[in-house]
Amino acid sequence: MRLHEKAGTPSAERVNIFLRELGIELERVDVDIRAAENRTEAFMDKAPNGLIPVLELEDGTHICESVAICRYIDAINPNELALFGQTPIEQAKVEMWQRILEFQGVVPAFQAFRNLSGFFSDRETCIREWGEESRQRLSAFLPTLDKQLGKHNWVAGEHFSIADITLWVLCGFLGRLEIELGEQLPNLQRWHAQMAQRPSVQKG
Repeated sequence: MRLHEKAGTPSAERVNIFLRELGIELERVDVDIRAAENRTEAFMDKAPNGLIPVLELEDGTHICESVAICRYIDAINPNELALFGQTPIEQAKVEMWQRILEFQGVVPAFQAFRNLSGFFSDRETCIREWGEESRQRLSAFLPTLDKQLGKHNWVAGEHFSIADITLWVLCGFLGRLEIELGEQLPNLQRWHAQMAQRPSVQKG
């Protein structure tokens, strides 16, 4: 298997932390997203969404979307980590928080960064006002996470899961958007310090 990615990007880092948790190493193929390599016809034959990362299997099958890649890797590598949850209720709560984090956190973070930074202004229309609104939505979402982490050690409950990996990647956006994990978010601060001690994060 080979992973087509751009090291250091949020989606690639989410997959890489997951792989490090499982102790799995894959061959990497660098994709030059700044030069829009991911928008070429050849790449979009692999990934219809035109996004990295993409997992290429030995039979030529390609899987895009970072969580889908993690699910496949988890399914073919039996382990006791249960990063998608172990019991039915755990699995449901991991999926629930994954969806909440994606729609109320990751999407606004992406929109804020792209529209405020103009990083891809050569290929998309950047609207600063939408970037500011997205930034506000992200800030307004953080107390929800702080409240949840005041009840549990980890995002989806008492066990570390892929939802924590997603939140860690989301937190990586905060500094770029001038959003701080201040004293008003003590539980999120505690969780962040706890995450920072995980070898899978430190190795990144």
